[in-house]
Amino acid sequence: MARKVTGRHVVIATVGAWLAGFVIFFPILWMVLASFKTELEAFATPPSFLFFHWTTENYVTVQERSDYLHHALNSLIVAGGSTLIALLIAIPAAWSMAFSPTRRTKDILLWMLSTKMMPPVGVLVPIYLIYKNMGLLDTRTGLVFILCLGNLPIVIWMLFTYFKEIPKDILEAARMDGATIGRELIYVLTPMAIPGLASTLLLNLILAWNEAFWTLNLSTLEAAPLTTFIASYSSPEGLFWARLSAASTLAIAPILIIGWFSQKQLVRGLTFGAVK
Repeated sequence: MARKVTGRHVVIATVGAWLAGFVIFFPILWMVLASFKTELEAFATPPSFLFFHWTTENYVTVQERSDYLHHALNSLIVAGGSTLIALLIAIPAAWSMAFSPTRRTKDILLWMLSTKMMPPVGVLVPIYLIYKNMGLLDTRTGLVFILCLGNLPIVIWMLFTYFKEIPKDILEAARMDGATIGRELIYVLTPMAIPGLASTLLLNLILAWNEAFWTLNLSTLEAAPLTTFIASYSSPEGLFWARLSAASTLAIAPILIIGWFSQKQLVRGLTFGAVK
């Protein structure tokens, strides 16, 4: 028998959710506020929260010192390219595992997931040497390739979960009507899995956008994305917290805007395979 939910429980749950959300969002809020402080105020103890001398000097300095648009374009190309290629590979792979499984399917899925358990630094040297010999260092193509391979297991796992919730009877009906595998994927399966595809795309885009290890080690200038742009404000002379905060705010602004406007689609996609 379902337990009755009272107004008191709703209020407590709502307040708890808002507190949890504020705790999670507070570091981002603090970073944005620090970007409008001077370096002295950013290091001040005790720190000031709202009552300080607001300034945009850090953003002006960041724009004069670095080519923000160049790094932002690199991030967009690298994150978007790796995400699209990963989806093109993952959709047929997840379809075959969900609707035409073999006795090796579970083993393959576990093997793919196990590759995410290995620290990237363990394969840095061979990857670096391969890229050096193939002329892929500091290229967008090289970053797209490595980020696509790095996130591909997660993409396949997510799509496999979503596809498993789609009734097989619908696909069998399409086959009886003469649909080929290609038409089945494009005209039947893909439209039904749009929420799952959208959430997978968004999450993979965020992962690729925030990837720092490979971008810092495989790029320097030409293909350097926003993660390298942020790291450039950590110098041997020390950390300039206000400028670093301004650079970080500029770097996360595009992905925050995308996440804000697509949050409904993201939540719908994340719950797509959870409810029968």
